[in-house]
Amino acid sequence: MVSIRSARIADAYGIAQVQVDTWRTTYKGIVSDAYLDQLSYQQREQMWQEILRGMTSGVFVAEDEQGHVIGFSSGGLERENNPLYRGELYAIYIQQSFQRSGLGRKLTTAVVQYLLHQDVTSMLVWVIEKNPASRFYQTLGGTPIKKRQETDRDGRVIDEVAYGWQDIYGLL
Repeated sequence: MVSIRSARIADAYGIAQVQVDTWRTTYKGIVSDAYLDQLSYQQREQMWQEILRGMTSGVFVAEDEQGHVIGFSSGGLERENNPLYRGELYAIYIQQSFQRSGLGRKLTTAVVQYLLHQDVTSMLVWVIEKNPASRFYQTLGGTPIKKRQETDRDGRVIDEVAYGWQDIYGLL
């Protein structure tokens, strides 16, 4: 049985593992190999410890029966002051062997509930356009609303698309 709960500082290493492992499997061929190779559990763990200490956003973990973190999501106020989409799903990652099991919807719901408690009723998420998981956001009713280009550390241009929900109550 998988459970979803608010993240604790002690979860930082598990979150880091999920993030690094998922980036390496999902973004291979999309993001440069050099960038993926330099990702480290330790650096991401430190980053997540700082995030979890500050807790200015909602961070949630999915854990298996043994208490191992197998996925996570985070969200909070939209970071670019978009007047229509006030909330943002910052990140959602699930270990490859647990994908397509309903965890993505549960982790998204946790962020939606967090946003609703903040009186935020709309949300967007930025996704690498070539990410095969983009279909997930469309299945949840997300509408493509904006595109942008980012440059990775090796100078590769990455296209991103924002999916938006004007009323996140529909995601419950």
